[in-house]
This record gives sequence, C-alpha cells and structure tokens, in this order.
Amino acid sequence: MTPADIVDRFTSPAYVYQLEAVRASHAALVRALPQPSGLYYSLKANPHPMVVAELIRLGCLAEVSSAGELKQALKAGAHPSSCMFTGPGKAELDVREALRCGCRRFSVDSPWELEKVERHARAAAVRAEVLLRINPDLSVPGMGLAMGGTPSQFGADMRWILDEPQAFSRGPFVDFLGFHFYIGTNLSTTETIIHATKVALEAASELAGRGFVPKVLDLGGGFGHPFARPGDRPDFAALRAPIEALLDQMFPRWRIGSPMVMFESGRYLVASSGRLLTTVQDVKISKGVVFAVLDAGINHLGGMAGLRRVTNIGVQLSRDPARDLGTETEMDLVGPLCTPLDFLARRTVMPRPARGDVLEISNVGAYGLTASLIAFLGHDAPTEIVLDGDDIVDASRLTIRRQTTLRGEFDDTRNDTGRIGEAAS
Repeated sequence: MTPADIVDRFTSPAYVYQLEAVRASHAALVRALPQPSGLYYSLKANPHPMVVAELIRLGCLAEVSSAGELKQALKAGAHPSSCMFTGPGKAELDVREALRCGCRRFSVDSPWELEKVERHARAAAVRAEVLLRINPDLSVPGMGLAMGGTPSQFGADMRWILDEPQAFSRGPFVDFLGFHFYIGTNLSTTETIIHATKVALEAASELAGRGFVPKVLDLGGGFGHPFARPGDRPDFAALRAPIEALLDQMFPRWRIGSPMVMFESGRYLVASSGRLLTTVQDVKISKGVVFAVLDAGINHLGGMAGLRRVTNIGVQLSRDPARDLGTETEMDLVGPLCTPLDFLARRTVMPRPARGDVLEISNVGAYGLTASLIAFLGHDAPTEIVLDGDDIVDASRLTIRRQTTLRGEFDDTRNDTGRIGEAAS
C-alpha cells in the first residue's frame, strides 16, 4: 500500500507503524547484548497498544513511568509483577495505583522515594522491590543527552550512597533488589555505550563491596537511532563481546543469573517502524522564501521540535515514480499552527511540492505522536495505522476529553486509543 493509498483511505496526517520493523529491531538488539540478559521496553518511546503487545510477545518486559503507562502495558499483555516503575518524583497516587495493579518493582532516586514506596507497600500489606537508581561519579563523553555522571534529577549520586548508606537501607515492606543505571540517551557509537557500561559496572561493583549486593543489575541502554530523517538502524553487534568481558571481570557469576543482567530500550526498538505521512496544503513565497505549509507540524511530531531539540527534519516526497520531480528548491517546511515555532525544516532543499502532494517523514516510530503537542489548537490527532507486512491490522486515533469534577475526584477511566469514528474508550 503506497503512502498516497493510505492517505486516500485514512486521511492525513497519519502515522504508520510496521510490525516487521519492530521484530527486526528487537532481533538485532538481542543479538548485540550479552546473553543471558533481559530487556525492558520503555513505553515512553511509543505506547501504541499493538507495538507494546508485539514487544511483550517477543519477550520484553515493560518499563513504565506513570500509572497510565502501566495500565497500557497490562492491557497489552504485560504481567504486573514483571513491570518496572521508574522516574523521579513519582506521584503518591501513581505509587498507590501501581501497587494496587500488582506492580511490585520500583526504581527509586532518593531516600524519600524509597520511603514513599515503603509507606504505600505497608498500607497495601504487600512487599515491594526496589532498584536504587545510581548517578555515577564519572561522566561519559560523547553523550547526546547526558542523564548521569553530571548534576542530574535522575538517580542518587554515588557519593551520597557511600557517605550515607543507612539512608538507603531497606525497610520491612521493601526488599533491595539491585541497581538501575541510565547514564545517557540516544548514544550513537559502540565505544560510548561500552564506556557508559564500564562506568556503571565499576560503580555497581564498588557498591556491592560496601554491602549493597545486587540480585538485578539494570545497565540501562541509550541505544541510538536516527530520528525524523532517513537513516539505517545502527549495528551494535560489536557491543556483546566487550560487555560480556566486563561482566566476567566484575560480576563473574552473572552467567548463572547472579546478578540477573537487564537492559532497556525504547528508541532503538521502535524508531524505524514508524513514518509520518503529511499532505501539502499550500505552497507560497514570502519575501523570497518558499514555504510549503503541511497539515502536520510540531503538534503532531515530537514536542522536542518546539523545544529546539530537533532543528531540521528530513522530509521526502512520496510521488508517482513516473512523474517528473522537477527542479530542487530551497524552502521552509512549516505546520498548521499559529506560531512561528511550528516548522519542521528550514532552508531544506528538495523537489518543490505541489498542493495535495504527500510527504513522508521516516524513523518516527519513537518519540513521535505521544511526545507531541497534540492538545495545542485542538487539531485532531493523526490516524495511527499498524501494518504487518502488507496487511492493515489496526487503525485508531487518540482523542482528548475533559472531565468535570466538583469534589476533586475523577473516574478511573484513562484516555486510550479509540477506533476511527468512535469515541475513545
């Protein structure tokens, strides 16, 4: 089915996810990781139910950062006891709801987070498991976006734990399970990932020597992938042997599960599966600059674009191959919002499109729609279409609804994907 066929059937803009690409990315990452090891899927990358369900079927566990993400993981088939709840500043309501749903594993960033989990576990008369999220003392050069080894809201500084070990001791309703590391995101080279893993393992080894002996060692990931521009899935096959050697050196019993080694990924697993189709609404010239106005903008593609994390998106023209593409032209590609921040590319050079042409943005299966500003200006969210091979297996649209409350309480329903033409369930 061509992009034009999809737009004719489902309108535009539309996100299209290909499950074959999800399977291929999962297989590539598993081959690149030490074995035995487990793999969490970070729902923040793409919480679409079909995508989550496919990765759970492939053996991934769910890493969630809200009660809403947890409920989506459970609907997709995740077992609550296998989910890990992460993130700094967890809301009291979310911790309580996670425990009620059967989630028992939490990554905690501070003694106060530990106390919060303990308090709610005691109230629920259950035992929780905690991984201490560690911010190592050493930084790692080459990070696209550092999340450890620097001053950070993520994790507890290594020195803090060494100086005040009693503050991080477990209570009667909490079992210490191990460590959680996530030093950086969107890492593009094997050298950077290996270095980050070495820093994490050295920190874990030192802490183990001080009495914090881990049963689980979550080494994070940060496996990079091109975003919103053409590019192949990186080959990280060279990771496996060096990381296995580091584990052999510092945790020689890891091959028999002592500790159990885990990794996590969102971007790498799903980025290549997604593309955004958008239609040209207008082409005009203003003070010598050509503007192509699209029906998708920063409201539909990565709110990070509005935060200037994404500065130029790679857009390709999806035209009949037999049609003359014409002369390449420098132009700005902009969206439909009433703000000058709504642009996808500045001064990009491509064949000049015509009104009604369908454009395609690749590698947006991660941090696309749900990382966007979908409430701004009230435009409908794009249709989301899931393909398995050439077969359409799902088509749905996110909706936003307002609930009224006079008592400070809301019902327990949460926004989910509804079928096209129907209200969200």
